[in-house]
Amino acid sequence: MNAEPSALQLAALAACWLAYGALHSALAAFAVKRHVAARWPQLMPAYRLVFNLLAVLLLVPPVWLSFALRGEALWAWHGALGWLADALALAAVGGFLWSLRYYDLGRFGGLVQWKTRDAAVADGERFTLSPLHRWVRHPWYALALVMIWTRDMDAASLVSALCVSLYFWWGSMLEERKLLAMHGTAYARYRQRVNALLPLPGRILDADEAHALCALEHPRRE
Repeated sequence: MNAEPSALQLAALAACWLAYGALHSALAAFAVKRHVAARWPQLMPAYRLVFNLLAVLLLVPPVWLSFALRGEALWAWHGALGWLADALALAAVGGFLWSLRYYDLGRFGGLVQWKTRDAAVADGERFTLSPLHRWVRHPWYALALVMIWTRDMDAASLVSALCVSLYFWWGSMLEERKLLAMHGTAYARYRQRVNALLPLPGRILDADEAHALCALEHPRRE
């Protein structure tokens, strides 16, 4: 059994996660992208690719520290609750994998921008709503929260879970500022109709409503 982490160690873990969130949000901001585009325009085709690579590499320190500080469980799922927790986590993983078909992974990953030498600051993605987006505005965040909170928790994993949940809440608000700037009325109306992270009755779009919202930005040409 590992020694229980000290308060200072847990504070360092929280600081590591918060630093990751702050840097990730800063690099995703239009202001930073515009600065890079103005100073080093030749780097912009690779921006999204490097951004995603850094997002993965910079996860290593907080994830490693979280495992290194593992201690006695604060709570664990047992019996029927354990089976339910595992089923929910597997369903979340399946939902994530299924949702990939609705994303332009080449553009999301940055390979399209690199290959086409696209130096635009904005990603240029069309406003589209996948089936999961009809339930919540940020389905990947929602699925990740299910995966996180269905696990057993010790002190370090609880600190990590709280920090990541806080970042998802904060990051979703920052992301929505960009989406409103990019998609205007269509996204504003979508935000009025669908919850951010928790699906609720009466706040779920049917297929026709989703199609109508997308048509606000992309009206059909006669």
